[in-house]
Amino acid sequence: MSLFHAVAFVDHQSAHLLQFAPDERVEQHVHEQLKFTRQHHSGVRTEHEFFGSVCDAFDGIAEVLVVGGNTSVADFQRYVEKHRPQTMPRIAGYEVVDHPTDNQLIALARSFFVKHDRMVGTRVPT
Repeated sequence: MSLFHAVAFVDHQSAHLLQFAPDERVEQHVHEQLKFTRQHHSGVRTEHEFFGSVCDAFDGIAEVLVVGGNTSVADFQRYVEKHRPQTMPRIAGYEVVDHPTDNQLIALARSFFVKHDRMVGTRVPT
């Protein structure tokens, strides 16, 4: 099932993606796969693979609000801009938050998308 809006809480090890509509929501979790290597900067490669998996999870979603800690949101935004520019149109915005509950994430996203959709003139499918 594909819903129109989603919110993704992203940190450096996991992402919690919530797609929602007025009467339903779908959850998806993406976790970092640790690969231990002796190569220099292998942590960067693992992070890139993880962020790539998060971008793949956005497939089929029209608009995503990305939230998380300051560093993780900034790192994810830089990754998307540099390595996944085709994902940029799906991302409606970035917000810094501190570990909200699922209900708080949904409330934040609903508030954000009401303002965002009004501003850009998006008609949300019903």
